[in-house]
Amino acid sequence: MSDLPKFSEPARVVLDDIDRQIIALLHENARIPNVDLAREVGVSPSTCLARVRSLRERGVITRYTAEINPAALGFSLQALVSVRIRPGARHLMEQISDELRREPEVAQLFFLGGSEDFLIHVRVRDSEHVRQFVLKNLSANPAVALTETNLVFEHHTAESAGLRAVL
Repeated sequence: MSDLPKFSEPARVVLDDIDRQIIALLHENARIPNVDLAREVGVSPSTCLARVRSLRERGVITRYTAEINPAALGFSLQALVSVRIRPGARHLMEQISDELRREPEVAQLFFLGGSEDFLIHVRVRDSEHVRQFVLKNLSANPAVALTETNLVFEHHTAESAGLRAVL
């Protein structure tokens, strides 16, 4: 039995051109009214609504969200913190992952293959805040062997977030 965390991967879903158009438009603007979405993809509003419901039921659309400017809330610094877990503590990786994801500073958490186990994208007020985050959540944890913190000078989200290539 593996001591690595169990991260499930959804089954691949078959999409047609209309599904792909709907996904692309919702990705750009999740608040687009159904009637406008239907007009853009060339189907009736009832058909469009049924398509969106089907995409949700099949796990393609998992949630709708607002993108928030962290600097507007006082979080003007971002950092990437790589983490290596001690070999004898690998059975704790899922627990560590769960705990880190609950921390308000964590924007994204990546479970990695390679020399590091996690990459944590944090949004913080300043360098002291990132220091406190690392000390409290990582350095104080006996399961953590090593951390490395890199400050983010600029962060750009791709317009397509990588989806255009597959849509």
